[in-house]
Amino acid sequence: MNPLGIYLTALLVGLLGGVHCLTMCGGLVSSLTLGTDARTRRDPWRLLPLQLGYNLGRILGYGFGGALVGGLGAVLLQLDTLQIVQRALYGLAAVMMILLGLYLGGWWRILRLTERLGLGLWRRLEPLTRRWLPVRRVTQAVVIGFFWAWIPCGLVYSMLITAMSTGSVGGGALVMVAFGAGTLPNLLGIGLLAGAAARLAEQPRVRQSAGLIVVACGVYGLWQLFS
Repeated sequence: MNPLGIYLTALLVGLLGGVHCLTMCGGLVSSLTLGTDARTRRDPWRLLPLQLGYNLGRILGYGFGGALVGGLGAVLLQLDTLQIVQRALYGLAAVMMILLGLYLGGWWRILRLTERLGLGLWRRLEPLTRRWLPVRRVTQAVVIGFFWAWIPCGLVYSMLITAMSTGSVGGGALVMVAFGAGTLPNLLGIGLLAGAAARLAEQPRVRQSAGLIVVACGVYGLWQLFS
């Protein structure tokens, strides 16, 4: 599978999975905003640095997770059966892309099962965020954003599997950073671009078109693998 294709697909999944992101994280974004002082909430220019901090921390968290699983993929590739493992990782990534496409298009919600697997981890991490509240400084926002990255999310976990298929720390991190960058227009929650992206992502035809594109990427990856 072409590495550039993996990164572009990760970006696309993040961008057009916006409705799911707003559902999963919209409440958190609102609560973080309400957790600031009244003067900051009334002034977009005071709120903007905090919002950027949240999202910077979140993308750093994604990148860290991608680096971890990419490193795991690198370890697996050191096994004696290198070619078999490599083909298995690429095949798994292609299958996950197909499942992601079906998920984005609203045709099959099986990826929601993966969110249940992450609840135990989040229950342990969530209390650690309380010491950084209320958020008054950008550094606090970055730390909260880093923990935010570990909220149970089927899209995130599926992209982590894709990141593992790169078989490298840097490649895995780049996949997750690309995914995080794609989610920015919806989760940043400010400006005309964010609003337009959210409204666009809500359209069933847009989601279905995005789903078909991601499915096509996965099918193409499987075709490359077995051709």
